Amino acid sequence: MPIIQVKFATPAPVAPAPKAIAETVVRLTAEILRKRPDLTAVTIDEVPATHWFVAGPSLAEQGKASFFLDIKIVDGTNTKDEKAAYVAAIFAAMADLLGDLHPESYVYVHDVRAEAYGFGGRTQEHRYIAGRLSQAA
Repeated sequence: MPIIQVKFATPAPVAPAPKAIAETVVRLTAEILRKRPDLTAVTIDEVPATHWFVAGPSLAEQGKASFFLDIKIVDGTNTKDEKAAYVAAIFAAMADLLGDLHPESYVYVHDVRAEAYGFGGRTQEHRYIAGRLSQAA
């Protein structure tokens, strides 16, 4: 049930389709972090390479692509090793999709408390407790 936000910029004349980025991100999130694809939401924003700056010059000037992926997951549901593998896999996949990536491209995994995060009007903590109660019944 993660929410994933992706911003990307590429100096290439033809950027990858947002759908290809979303499909790749959802697949890797399911494979590595074990998150259900049917409960994963993704937003994608393309930023002009002339509007993305690293160490002064724009990506357009540097001839590089970049991205920032921000994902929120419930604290304690993934190990450090899983998160490290996810960061590496996302970086490699985005390089395949976007081309020559600037090393200052980012993946930010937020571990959020279950009682402070949810969807459909219910927190993850509520879902957990309800599930445990139904198992006990």
